[in-house]
Amino acid sequence: MNISLNIKQLCAISTLCLAPLGWAESLTLTSEDIADGKFMTKAQEFNGFGCSGDDLSPQLTWSGAPAGTKSFALTAYDPDAPTGSGWWHWQIINIPLNVNELVQGAGNPNQTLAPKGSVQIANDYGVHGFGGACPPQGHGVHHYRFTLHALSTDKIDLPENASGALTGYMINANSIETSTIESLYKRD
Repeated sequence: MNISLNIKQLCAISTLCLAPLGWAESLTLTSEDIADGKFMTKAQEFNGFGCSGDDLSPQLTWSGAPAGTKSFALTAYDPDAPTGSGWWHWQIINIPLNVNELVQGAGNPNQTLAPKGSVQIANDYGVHGFGGACPPQGHGVHHYRFTLHALSTDKIDLPENASGALTGYMINANSIETSTIESLYKRD
């Protein structure tokens, strides 16, 4: 009885009882190039609009896809852009289920680094790929949300020139779980 009581007490204070068959891994996004709450480097700064960065999309890796995941999408969004609607820096959809990494520079539409079968949507610079950070000088710190979406569909079908808003709607309509790295950038 005493052993049983100790086990019950342990279960009452332990989260192990919430996962009887083991720990359930949650979707986790990591990067060698960017970090949550940290400033990005000039490597992720846009080259144009008065900015002179390398315009490289960051390396991103993920794990812990939830049950029912059939594909992935990745978005990069700046809610602080002075547009009234933020700024889409990158939207890549139809990333196959067997892929768990986007290498640095995968967002360059002139390279073949994006996963086969994936589709890069036109960003708010008008490029079908990644467009780096380029907040207005003196506008303060901007937050760049790189969000991985585990999707319940193999493929999102969109018109050729789908807007960022339509793409975001379709991604969110099919998301099972997300994981975000929110990096920072500013230009003085």
